[in-house]
Amino acid sequence: MRIECLIVGAALASACGSNATTPTPSPCSSGPATTTITILNNAVCPQNITVPPGSQVLFVNQDTIAHEMYSDPHPAHTDCPELNQVGHLEPGQRRLTGNLNTARTCGFHDHIHFDIAALKGTITIQ
Repeated sequence: MRIECLIVGAALASACGSNATTPTPSPCSSGPATTTITILNNAVCPQNITVPPGSQVLFVNQDTIAHEMYSDPHPAHTDCPELNQVGHLEPGQRRLTGNLNTARTCGFHDHIHFDIAALKGTITIQ
């Protein structure tokens, strides 16, 4: 029995060597539907949400730098003007969109860092 334990122990130890990968926790929680988008580590989380008509979405800047969240397309910001109410957010600031009344999909991006895919997303109103 002792030899079996040693063999199992050795097998487990080798599995924990330098080649083993530890899963990295996702910065996005995959919980219930949300109306909050968090900005952290130069990314938005979640990137895509669905809300019912009449909803407002809260953008929270938990990053260490400022962000400017606006509607697509860049630089016109004309697809969903309700998103433009978020605008400039300093670290620690939070702001709501306008009421999202029309059923559609609204793309958004960070106007300052418009080329960073992690700072882009969609809000689907349905």
